[in-house]
Amino acid sequence: MLMKLISPTDSLFLVGESREHPMHVAGLQLFEPPADAGPEYLRDLHEVMVKADQFQPTFRKHPGRLLGGISNLAWAFDDYVDIDYHLRRSALPRPGRVRDLLELTSRMHGTLLDRHRPLWETHLIEGLSDGRFAVYVKFHHSLIDGVSAQRLFLRAMTTDPDDRDPQVPWTLGPRKRTREPAPSRSALQQLAGTAGSLASLAPTGLSVAKAALVEQQLTLPFRAPRTMFNVPIGGARRVAAQSWPLERIRNVKDATGATVNDVVLAMCSGALRSYLTDRDALPDTPLVAMVPVNLRTEGEQDAGGNMVGTILCNLATDAADPVVRLDAISKSMRENKQVFAELPKTQALALSAFLMSGIAMGLVPGFVSSAPPPFNLVISNVPGAREPMYWNGARLDGNYPFSIALDGQALNITLTNNADNLDFGLVGCRRSVPHLQRLLGHLEDSLADLEKAVGV
Repeated sequence: MLMKLISPTDSLFLVGESREHPMHVAGLQLFEPPADAGPEYLRDLHEVMVKADQFQPTFRKHPGRLLGGISNLAWAFDDYVDIDYHLRRSALPRPGRVRDLLELTSRMHGTLLDRHRPLWETHLIEGLSDGRFAVYVKFHHSLIDGVSAQRLFLRAMTTDPDDRDPQVPWTLGPRKRTREPAPSRSALQQLAGTAGSLASLAPTGLSVAKAALVEQQLTLPFRAPRTMFNVPIGGARRVAAQSWPLERIRNVKDATGATVNDVVLAMCSGALRSYLTDRDALPDTPLVAMVPVNLRTEGEQDAGGNMVGTILCNLATDAADPVVRLDAISKSMRENKQVFAELPKTQALALSAFLMSGIAMGLVPGFVSSAPPPFNLVISNVPGAREPMYWNGARLDGNYPFSIALDGQALNITLTNNADNLDFGLVGCRRSVPHLQRLLGHLEDSLADLEKAVGV
C-alpha cells in the first residue's frame, strides 16, 4: 500500500481529534430539481455517482501506521474505495420539513469519520415535502479545508441549467496552475502553518509588533469576557441554516459606508446580544469574534501569493443601539486591519498565528476552565458562487457551510455567498448552546433593526 508522510499541519487535526472534538468540515447543499425531473430522478443520479469510480488521491487516503503501529505519521492510499460506504442515501421522515433535514444533519455532523477508510462521506437526502433534495458532505480537516472543499464542489457544478452531465467531486483532479495565486488556507491551517513564524518577529520585527500591540491598541486575545460559549463541550452537535438576500446587507452597507463583512458582523452581534439576553447571560463587556480576513491592500489584490490572516473584532454587544454597534465594529475592523497593513507579510502572518493561539491552547486539558477566553467565537465568511449554479439540471438553492466547535468555542458561525444570497451555517455544541435555531430569528431581527435604524 502506498504511504506518504503527513505534514505537521495536517497531523495536528488528527492528534487533536477526540469524541468531543470531531475535526471535520462539512456543507449542506439544497437543490431544486429541474422541472422535467421524474420520480426516479434522485435514484438515477445516485446510480451515475456510484459508477464514477476514478478517485483522486484526496479521496483515497486515511492515516496509516508506521514503525510498528504508530499512527498519524503517514497517509495510506487505498487502491479500492467502497463507494457504497462513502456515498449514502437517506430519506426524511414525514412531513419532510427543513427542520427534519437540519436535525438529521446535526446527528451526522456530530459523528466521527472512520480512520480506517478515506476520511470523507457524501449523503444524498430526499423526502423534503417541497420536492427539493439535499447533499451533505463532510471531510476531515486534515484532508482538506473548508475553502478548498467549497471550491471543489462548485467545480462539479455549472452555470448551465441544461447541462445533464453531472460531475462528482472525487473524480476532479487539482486545477493546473500557471501563475495563479496560491490557494488560501483555513484559519486553523494558518495557525499550524505559521506558528513557527513567530520567531520572525525578532529582532527588528519585535519593535514593529510592539507598536502594533501597544501603541495602536490591536485587539488582543485572552481579554474577552467569559460566556456560555466558552466552556468545555461534548461531542453531540446541533446545526442551523438560513439564507438572506445579499441586497439587504448591501443596502445597509451603502447607507453607512461600512463593508459587507461589517454589516454581517453587526447582524451576528445583535443576534448574539438578544440570544444571551434571553438567557440572562449577556456580559457587561463586549464579545470578541475571531474573523479570518483578506489582508491585501487594494494594490496587492492581483499580486499572487497568500495573504489571509485573522483579526479579533470587538462586537460591541454591550451597546443597545444597532448603529452604535455597527460603527464600533467598523472601527475595530478598520483599525486592526491597519495594524496588519503596516507589518511585513511574514510578521503579519506570524502575528495572526499569535492571535489564534487560543484555539490550540484550548486542546490542553484544563485550560478552558482556568484561563480567560482568547475570544468568544469564530465568524467566518467563505468565498462562494457569485452566480446561480446547477448540478444535473438541479438549481443550487442553498449552500450552508458547517465548521468545527471546540472546547472554549462552543459556537461557530460560517457563511458563504451563493448567487444573490448569503447562506449562514451555524454549528453549536448540543449541550452548551441550547435552542441554537433561535439564533436564526435573532439574526433576522438584528438585520431588520439595522435597516430601520439607517432608513433602508
